[in-house]
Amino acid sequence: MPTCALELMASGGPDAITLRAIAREMGMTANAIYGYFATRDDLVTTLISNVYTSLADTVDAAWDAAPAEDPAARIQAWARAFRNWALANPEGFHLIYGDPVPGYQPPEGGAAPEAARRVCTGITALVAAAWPHAELRYSDSDFEWSDFVLGLLDKVRPAFPDLPPAAVALALRIWSHLHGLVSLEIYGHLQRQALNPEKLFREELAQLIQSASWHGGRS
Repeated sequence: MPTCALELMASGGPDAITLRAIAREMGMTANAIYGYFATRDDLVTTLISNVYTSLADTVDAAWDAAPAEDPAARIQAWARAFRNWALANPEGFHLIYGDPVPGYQPPEGGAAPEAARRVCTGITALVAAAWPHAELRYSDSDFEWSDFVLGLLDKVRPAFPDLPPAAVALALRIWSHLHGLVSLEIYGHLQRQALNPEKLFREELAQLIQSASWHGGRS
C-alpha cells in the first residue's frame, strides 16, 4: 500500500495520494481500505515514517561500515549513501524533503520523529568525529546556542553534550551543501547544467573535507 501511494505521487504529485485512489489502484473498495487507515493523514504519516526510516537505516549503515578512526571516510560514506538513496527513491525524497502533501496535518511531534532525529544526529556525528581536527580552524566562530531553534538543540545537545555551537553550525553547513546538490539533482535542475552530477557531488564532498581540516579527501 505505501508503494502504491508513492506511485500515485510519482504520476500525479502529492495531492494524488488519496484513500479512494489507492483503493482503486489496489482493486479494493473505499470502505475496505478504511480497515487499514482511518484517514488519509494516517496513511501519509505511515508513508513518511517508512520512507524516513529507510533513509535513516541506509545512512546509519554506511556510517557504521566506515572506519571509526577515519572521519573523512565516514563523511564520504554517509554522504554517498544519502545521495544513492535519494537517486533510488526520488518520490520518497520528494515526500520528506519536497512539497508537503496538500492538506496533510502531521501528528504532534512530526510524522517520523525518531527517523528525523537519527538523520539529524548522524550529520552532527560526522562533525563530532572530526571536531578534534577542525576545532582550531573555527576557534574564532561567534555562533551561540541562541542562534539555533530549540527543536534542533533538543536533538543534538543530549547526544553531543561537549560540542560547541560552532560545531553545530558546521553540521548545518555540511547538510546544506550536501542536501542542496542532491535536491538539485533529484528535481532535475542539475542535469540541465552538468553532464556528470556525481562528479560535482564528489568534488563538493572533497572540498568540504578539506575546508574542515579533516584527514582524507578524494577517493
